[in-house]
Amino acid sequence: ENKHEEKVQDPDRGEDKTRAEMGSKTWADLAGEMKMFLWNPEERTCLGRTAKSWGLILLFYFIFYMCLAGMFAFCVYVMLLTLSPYTPTYRDRVSPPGVMIRPYLNGFTIAFNVSQPSTWQPYVDSMHHFLAAYDDKVQEEKNIECVSGQYFIQGGNESEEKKACQFKRSLLQNCSGIEDPTFGYSKGQPCILLKMNRIIGYRPGAGVPVSVDCKAQKGNESDLRSVDFYPGNGTFDLMYYPYYGKITHVNYSSPLVAMHFTDVKKNYLIPIQCSLNGKGIINDVNRDRFLGRIIFTLSIGK
Repeated sequence: ENKHEEKVQDPDRGEDKTRAEMGSKTWADLAGEMKMFLWNPEERTCLGRTAKSWGLILLFYFIFYMCLAGMFAFCVYVMLLTLSPYTPTYRDRVSPPGVMIRPYLNGFTIAFNVSQPSTWQPYVDSMHHFLAAYDDKVQEEKNIECVSGQYFIQGGNESEEKKACQFKRSLLQNCSGIEDPTFGYSKGQPCILLKMNRIIGYRPGAGVPVSVDCKAQKGNESDLRSVDFYPGNGTFDLMYYPYYGKITHVNYSSPLVAMHFTDVKKNYLIPIQCSLNGKGIINDVNRDRFLGRIIFTLSIGK
């Protein structure tokens, strides 16, 4: 009973004795135990497992992860069966279209001095580079002439290559860069191109061509006194729609509208808003400055 009482009164005495025995081991003893754990020649075990045990556990994990990989591959395969490489499944976030301008170099401010060619030459070079794909000869070789004023709807399998209508840069007339290689920049009457974003299957205007208009966004409206539009009255002809995607509509050239600012107040920053107008077009969403319209600043110095 006394011994039992002593054991109850001092329960940590046994633990202290064990710690003391462990603390008396040398580094050589610890190294020997580690070596024995890594490879025990008597029991022929490695890390406490025999060769058979290692084989079974590796086989188990191999089969386990192969099953996981197979399930993942099957899920991806089933998902891909529901997708088409030609037409996006969901397109509710890209319709109606947005617009973009050219030249686009340093943001949405086009500023230059007429008397300093170095200030407007980069814009001219950018325009020539962009319109190279619209050269008349290039368009005649790659694309076909279409019937104006109606959608160019092409049937057949969606994987078949679609034909594209010609859009020649000569249609841009004074803004084509053919007669005036400086696009009016050397005269203080710059040309700016407007391009509608591509949307697969979209038919803008519901049978009526979408038109473009420009106005001074802020300040006096007389700051922007005259703007000429090309081609025609500044519309996107229906024959360039619908667009069938870059995989099948290989040679498709987006139609352009050129805005020729022939009479703008000089030495003044003028914010300009150019908008699309037509049925189904949205151009008044304040949180999106590119949806159906675009805002840029024009500054022409003498």
